[in-house]
Order: sequence, then structure tokens, then C-alpha cells
Amino acid sequence: MERAQNRWKRRTALFLGGQAITLFGSTIVQMAIVWHVTLKTSSGGWVAAFTIAAYLPQFLISFFAGVWADRYDRKKLIILADGVIALATLMMFWAIPRISSEPLMLTALLATSIIRSLGAGVQTPAVNAATPSLAPEENLARVNGINATLQSIVQFAAPAVAGAVLSTGTFRSALLIDVATALLGVGLLSCVVLPKQEAVKENASVWAEMKAGIAYSFSDKTIGKILTVYGLWILLSVPAGFMAALLVSRAYGGGYWRLTAVELVGFAGMALGGAAMGIWGGFKSRVKTLAVGLLVVGATTVVMGTAPYFLLYLAATFAYSVAVAVTQTAVMTLVQEKAESATLGRVFGVMGAMYSGFLPLGMAIFGPLADIAPLQAIIVGSGVALILTTLGLRAKNDLNC
Repeated sequence: MERAQNRWKRRTALFLGGQAITLFGSTIVQMAIVWHVTLKTSSGGWVAAFTIAAYLPQFLISFFAGVWADRYDRKKLIILADGVIALATLMMFWAIPRISSEPLMLTALLATSIIRSLGAGVQTPAVNAATPSLAPEENLARVNGINATLQSIVQFAAPAVAGAVLSTGTFRSALLIDVATALLGVGLLSCVVLPKQEAVKENASVWAEMKAGIAYSFSDKTIGKILTVYGLWILLSVPAGFMAALLVSRAYGGGYWRLTAVELVGFAGMALGGAAMGIWGGFKSRVKTLAVGLLVVGATTVVMGTAPYFLLYLAATFAYSVAVAVTQTAVMTLVQEKAESATLGRVFGVMGAMYSGFLPLGMAIFGPLADIAPLQAIIVGSGVALILTTLGLRAKNDLNC
């Protein structure tokens, strides 16, 4: 028994560690690309183009990637996606000294960003679908909590490393980080033996499998409710979670130190929330964990929109970030436990598409709205809407999966 426990723990550690390493390199390079373009062009149009390139391809391919994650070997799929991302980055490294025209350079970087986004869209459903096969079901919440902590640490450290690399080296040299971390991550993953996944018939076309996966995701009573809650949460979290810099500059004054403090406190809260779930695992009822997490997210969002002092805003941001990590872990675990094994890839493909779709949609709605209405009021309204939505679903027993 003890040997079996050590085996799954070692296998899970290698898998999550390898994915964290590749995410670290990818995050550094993505930041380096955006910062490089911003400093070189000072153009809102180019920055918007690169933002779209980071999300839209991932949204479009997620539906197909979910089918591939169910149909093909997930380990090979992850390695292939990592390899394509690293190869595209390496080709950009080779091309930089050979491109003298700035418009051509920006176009090449945009193409690289699109390829990287497509690779991430293929990799994410495969990783999420493979995770439940690594650990016993009773330990899934803890595993997802540990994974959330690792991702928060990566997001915390990546900006500092990206800044240091760009300050002491060149943009071109920063690209090699992604290549090196991809090789290391693939090396660790190659040492992991994933349990054989359930066979899926391949006589149907990818389109048919994709439509079947989408239909299953929303026709299954439990999975449909979870995904609905997830989509509403992503949309309503945009004002507080992704417009923080704008709020801070308007409500508390400018200054990089304030923006840095918000980022650091947010990442620290995410890391603590993930660690708490890794140790605690949440309530016995996953749904209760999700509902409490959503209610705390909504309540702290209201405080963030009404805080008269910056320190109170920081405290609310910290609590908000802890609750976000708890909520994310609960959603991930519920889907992994409730979805049929043969459909996991497609369900996570739908989830990935919802994230990469609802986030830009929220920015498109709340961004222009913030120019004609007080941002604090928008944030408070989104928090209240999230609380009422959660309470309404609970009252109807719609979250009692």
C-alpha cells in the first residue's frame, strides 16, 4: 500500500512539476513579447493585436483539442504541443537578426504568438484530462490545489525573471528560456507513465466528436451546471480581476509601486489558496466548497469596489485571490470527478474555450463601459451579481450536483 502511494505521488509530482516548468518559460516569453512590442511601438493597435493573438487562436482550437485529448495519447499530445511551441520560438530566435524591417518583425512575432496560442490550446485540455488518472479520486482536490499553487508561484516569479532577463540581456536571448524549459518539461514528462485511457471509437469525424462533446457538456445535468457557473464567474470576474490597474490609477493615484503591490498580493493570495486546498482539500461536499468560494469572491469584489483606502483594497485583493484559487480548484475537481472518462478532453476543451472567450468578451463589455460609468460602481455591481447568482442557484438546488 505504501509503495503504491509513493508511486502515484512521485508520478504526480513529476507531471505537475514538468508542466509548471514549461508554463514558467512560456509565461516569461509571452511577457517579453508583449513588453517588447509595447516599448518598440507604443501602439495600442499592436498591443491589442497581440492580446487577440494570445486568446483567439486558443479559443478556436480548444474544441478540436478536446476531441484529440479523448481520441489520442494525451502524453504524446502534450509533448507535441510543447515541441511545436518551442520550435516556433526557436525559429523566431533564428529569424530576428535576419529581419531589418520593423513591420515585418512585428508580423513575424504576431505569427509566433498565434502558433504559441494554438499550442497552449491543444496542451491545456490534454493536461487537465490526464490529471485525474494520476491520483486517487479522494486526493484530486489536493492535487489540483497543489497545481494551483505551482501556477501562482510561476505567475509570481515570471515577471521578475522577464524583467531581469530583458534588463541584463536581449529580447532575443529571452526567447531561449522557453526552448530550455520546454526541453526540461518534456524530459520530466517522458519519465511519467500515464495509465491507459479509455479507448474512443475513431469512426466518427472530428467535427462529429466535437459536436457530441459540446452536446454532452451542456446536456449532462451536472456538467452543464458547473460549466454555466464557470462561464458566469469568468465574465463577472473581469472588472475586479482584470481591470485592477485601471482602478488603482483612478482611485488611489498612479505609481508603479501600487501596481506592483497589487500584483504581488494577488499572486500571494492565489498561492496561499492553492496551498490551503492542497492541504485541506475543501469541504466534504465539492459543491459547498465551490459555493463558498464564489460567495467570498463576490463579497471581496464589493469591498474592492468600495474601499476608501489603498491598504483596505490590498487586503480585499488578497482575500479575493485566496477565494479565486479555492473556486478554481473546486471547479476543476468537480469536472474531473463528474465527467465521463472518455469525454474529459472534450469537456476541458469547452472549458478552455469558455475562458479564452468570456475573458475577451468581458473586456469588450466592461472596458468601454468603464469610460462612461464609474469603475468602482461596475466592480460593485459585478460582485453583487455574482453573490445573487450563487444564492439563486443554491436556492433552486441548481448547484446540488
